[in-house]
Amino acid sequence: MSFSSLGLHPSLLKAINAQGMIEPTPIQTGAIPAVLQNKDVLGIAKTGSGKTASYILPILQCLQGLPASRYREPKVLVLVPTRELADQVQDVCQLFTASLAKSLTSVAVYGGVSLNVQMQTIGKADLVIATPGRLLELVDKNAVKLSAITTLVLDEADKMLDLRFKDEVDRILALLPSQRQNLLFSATLSSDLSLIHEDLLRNPEVIHIKDDVDRSDTSTTEGRGQDGAVHDELIRQLGYFVSEERKGPLLRYLIKHHDLQQVLVFASSTHKVDGIVDKLLKNKIDAAAIHAKKSQQFRRDMLREFKSGELRVLVATDLLSRGIDIEYLPCVINYELPRSPKDYIHRIGRTGRADSPGEAISLVTPNERQHFRVIQKKMGKRVAMLHSEDINLHGY
Repeated sequence: MSFSSLGLHPSLLKAINAQGMIEPTPIQTGAIPAVLQNKDVLGIAKTGSGKTASYILPILQCLQGLPASRYREPKVLVLVPTRELADQVQDVCQLFTASLAKSLTSVAVYGGVSLNVQMQTIGKADLVIATPGRLLELVDKNAVKLSAITTLVLDEADKMLDLRFKDEVDRILALLPSQRQNLLFSATLSSDLSLIHEDLLRNPEVIHIKDDVDRSDTSTTEGRGQDGAVHDELIRQLGYFVSEERKGPLLRYLIKHHDLQQVLVFASSTHKVDGIVDKLLKNKIDAAAIHAKKSQQFRRDMLREFKSGELRVLVATDLLSRGIDIEYLPCVINYELPRSPKDYIHRIGRTGRADSPGEAISLVTPNERQHFRVIQKKMGKRVAMLHSEDINLHGY
């Protein structure tokens, strides 16, 4: 299968080739023709599988055939849960818009930066990528109207439909034209997504990529097995039984003893993240914290340094578990387990990308053992567990 067989314009094919993209991924093979045919789509595929390009490429092609957008009336809306994912989608847009015959403008808008600047830039956009809260602020300021939207995308749709965003998403949906194309993409299949057909999707093309084999099913989401089952052998999962007081020393031992050079560590709260970083720095391990209380510019800088290998350890809340594309990341460590099995899948999905193997390590206290068994059951995979009592953590 080649990109040229999917119905994409030669100008986009040229840009795809310039990016070194040789063959489409399974989600791209299924989604691109469906989007080009103006079908609604529900796409389920693991993180790092090329979901963003699977909708951006055909959307850009469709926009080429539409009249120019009127001021403050974009034609495409992509809703995302985090600033980082908004930037990632915007980066993918910019990779391909330069090759198009018709000039198109995309804008990413989210909180934490100047509202006034975004009010000035959003008016000229054909395609808007937004977090729900900031988009509603811009709507309330009359900086943008949603009455001309022809295509709506919910990226990380399971997150967008949970309680945290539900009221905001409902408000946005009420502002959109009833006749539009709806595209939902997610790494996991939740009950919310399974039931959304009746409310949002019309005769959708359902593309459920269960593993790395090129297998897509475009008929139904029923009978698909457990939510978010993990079949990716690129990710080696390992767990350590550890007491709460030995968890910090064990983390530092693993980093130093195994000479880990690029490690993404997840914890449950901003306070815990900052505490982990303080201890790492005191033990001469280069580390930085990234969470919602950090400025957007700081987060961008730390992500850039981490991706380039300048920063050895990045410690984060679940802010980073979705939508961040860090190629060739060798190791993810769950210092604390997430509350949701889906969040666990998204966390470990930061590694094992771009056909490169990775390791996901979980530090499990006695209080977390039962929860970790639930996570493994939902995931459909057993994780090898090691006891840490005999590891000498003196000096760590």
